[in-house]
Amino acid sequence: MIWLWLREGKPYYWGIGGGIALALYGVIATFQSFPSFGRVYAAYGGVFIVLSVLWGWGVDRKTPDLYDWLGAGICLIGVSVMLFAPRQ
Repeated sequence: MIWLWLREGKPYYWGIGGGIALALYGVIATFQSFPSFGRVYAAYGGVFIVLSVLWGWGVDRKTPDLYDWLGAGICLIGVSVMLFAPRQ
């Protein structure tokens, strides 16, 4: 939303909304009960990548190609390995 405000001339409240969304994104992670913040942060990163592809498709009307989906899928697989791998 900040991009759309600054680069594509959307109204200023798009920038405010984007700033609020980014702040919430940073705060919500601190409320997770998972024992390792690094892994939670990595999971948020993987989800962020997938949501970015979907945002580009839905809002910016940039249709993702095979490599966009493949890259997003690889990220989710990586996140799954980090979060759910058996550890001692």
